[in-house]
Amino acid sequence: MSASLRKFRPSWQASLLLGALGLVFVWLGNWQLDRAAQKDSLQAAFEEAPHFQNLPEVAESSRYARVEVRGQFDTERHLLVDNQVFAMRPGVHVLTPFTLTDGRVILINRGWLPLAADRRSLPAVPTSSEITTVSGILDEPYVPGRQLGAPDEVGKDNWPQLVTYPRLDAMADALSVPLYPYVLLLEPKHSAGFDDREWKPVQTGAAKHRARALQWFTFLIAALIIWIHLGVRRGAES
Repeated sequence: MSASLRKFRPSWQASLLLGALGLVFVWLGNWQLDRAAQKDSLQAAFEEAPHFQNLPEVAESSRYARVEVRGQFDTERHLLVDNQVFAMRPGVHVLTPFTLTDGRVILINRGWLPLAADRRSLPAVPTSSEITTVSGILDEPYVPGRQLGAPDEVGKDNWPQLVTYPRLDAMADALSVPLYPYVLLLEPKHSAGFDDREWKPVQTGAAKHRARALQWFTFLIAALIIWIHLGVRRGAES
């Protein structure tokens, strides 16, 4: 046995702490890698999504599909999704019902509008009543990472209105019409839209999760080095 190994005497307290920290750092690193894999999967689905000339029959593969539809916007009943930040300013995303020529109704996310600081005066939502053709990307309604408080109570007679947690069933009840189970994210060039329409499948890319995973694994290596150093120093002092 070498002299350095004979002098290596880690304390049980340090070893226990290393074991606990090691488990935490490994779990956090693997969790970040899993998140990165999920983001990669969503990005691939977004880039490889099919194109349709009308709303497809709803299926799991329909998410992120590019579609083109013809119909008419509802000019009054707008749902304003709260807590949307654009260019460091608070605002809302505008969801407007759109009735297709075949009678189906889908909510169209027309982008971002600013919200007054007092939150009492809602933004005007200029909307044409003419029949028009729109295109965009099918996606699930925006869902916040964590819901605080009770679900929204969407009224039938108060338009436009703020919603914090947009749920299709509640919005369909308020509109008194069945809704297509995806929202259409309006293409950036359409004149009926507002700001913030560079649609992405995820807000935080997979690269950031991999960087965070590397950070946790680096902490693990640092903890191991400190444990070895303390063990060698304790052996030398004994």
